[in-house]
Amino acid sequence: MTRIRVLVVEDSLTVRRQLCDILAADPGLEVVGEAEDGKRAIELCATLRPDVISMDMMMPVMSGLAATEYIMAHQPVPILVVSSSFNRGELFKTYDALAAGAVDVIDKPRGDEEPGVWERRYLTTVKLVSRIRVITHPRAKLRPRPDTPTVRPPIPAPAVRDLLAIGASTGGPGAVVSILRSLPRRLRTPILLVVHLNEAFGAAFAEWLGNQSPHPVAFARDGEVPGPGVAMAPPGWHLVLEQGRFRLTKGPERHSCRPSVDVLFESIAREVGPGAVACLLTGMGRDGAAGLLAIRNAGGFTIAQDEATSVVFGMPREAVALDAATKVLPLPDIGPFLGTLLERSA
Repeated sequence: MTRIRVLVVEDSLTVRRQLCDILAADPGLEVVGEAEDGKRAIELCATLRPDVISMDMMMPVMSGLAATEYIMAHQPVPILVVSSSFNRGELFKTYDALAAGAVDVIDKPRGDEEPGVWERRYLTTVKLVSRIRVITHPRAKLRPRPDTPTVRPPIPAPAVRDLLAIGASTGGPGAVVSILRSLPRRLRTPILLVVHLNEAFGAAFAEWLGNQSPHPVAFARDGEVPGPGVAMAPPGWHLVLEQGRFRLTKGPERHSCRPSVDVLFESIAREVGPGAVACLLTGMGRDGAAGLLAIRNAGGFTIAQDEATSVVFGMPREAVALDAATKVLPLPDIGPFLGTLLERSA
């Protein structure tokens, strides 16, 4: 059995030893190197060629964010950020790292969980992240792929597109930033957003995203009427549209997710129908595919991100397999296309 080769990057010797001991105890994993700062991580990444990197954020000499940006630009490797959700500055750097191409994030061990719980979660996440073999560099110039052929006739555009919904998971923060920056500043169409995030890291994400975007971003509030800007599903809550207002629910998880893209999209199909535009971005699993199909079947316009520009072509792949996407587009084209579509129908 080929073992997964892990590079551990952590400035605290105590934490680094703890992580290495956890990894070494699993017969499917091998710690091939240790680094105490980002500069050393870059050097070891080039010589050791690990399958996955466990990356701290706050380190001397060079931060984990700077190291992530460099590695993803020059020698892409799946990166798992191991960070603190209690430090606001570290939280924002974690979001920056995810936008730069890091695959996932896990909270540092806090010591208040049952013995073995955090260790099992860490090992599971390392293994999942290591399976992602093709990670698109966020600055890469990617050639657009042709749209996926479809036998279904094109849906005539209605006079008004009332709402834009976006769903994303692994690789989502960077993809969402790319799209929001491409949309016209004067756009008045409400934007509803679900991004799968570790719940411990979700609290400040709306603020961070708002700082990256020309459009205001806030967590949706129960009973609120959709308006201009981005309304995001809060961590741990399903967001649905019901009788023209947001409803937040603690309903059952869908595809092990709450919030779930499917839950939002299906409510939009019922409420908005042909006035909806929906976009399903990079992500692991299948959440959002059935909901995207529901919107298309209701007469809405649907887009799936293509394989070449997806960090993980899981959710969009499921949508394509269901023929749920009116168009399949590379990430750099999605924002401009949406801007033209929404402005034309306004």
